[in-house]
Amino acid sequence: MTYKTEQEKFWAGEFGDDYVKRSQYKEIVASDLALFSKILTHTRSVSSVIEFGANVGLNLQAVGSLLPNASLSAVEINSEAVKVLKSNENIEVFHRSILDYKPEKQHELTFIKGVLIHISPEELQSVYELLYQSSKRYLCVIEYYNPAPVEINYRGHKERLFKRDFAGEIMDNYQDLKLIDYGFVYHRDNNFPHDDVTWFLMEKP
Repeated sequence: MTYKTEQEKFWAGEFGDDYVKRSQYKEIVASDLALFSKILTHTRSVSSVIEFGANVGLNLQAVGSLLPNASLSAVEINSEAVKVLKSNENIEVFHRSILDYKPEKQHELTFIKGVLIHISPEELQSVYELLYQSSKRYLCVIEYYNPAPVEINYRGHKERLFKRDFAGEIMDNYQDLKLIDYGFVYHRDNNFPHDDVTWFLMEKP
């Protein structure tokens, strides 16, 4: 597999492998269930879901528990994460970079969580287009938020984490999208802590 950016190589390689090992915790699934229950409350009749940058599939496990009849799909770049994903027979897995994925069909809900922050800023517009075109109805973005673009040192690495108003930029690009709801999850939440992420749920007309 060839890559366009250094960020792709980073997550496909050893750092991404180590991240897989750190990500398999029951506590994360509990927090994801709490998070997605809030988000999915604002949706109706979601029969298909795709996640971009699914890692080992903890988010999709939560979504699958809440939407047991929905078909689930995942796009993931890291081979170790893909091995775990494929162990779940309920998830259709695409082992490739988001930047190389071509939508084969639309899904009722398209979402991305903690991934846009790691995409090269030069490639964001193409990822926005992918998210939009992959969605038949709902589009959800769950990321670190900042009103203006800023780069943050990530575990000692430069140019690996970027914060900005991802959802705002998407809605500026696709003005037919309607903001349904949004919220923030705090790392010191008493019951279901998360990584200080802000979620935005949007809907196509």
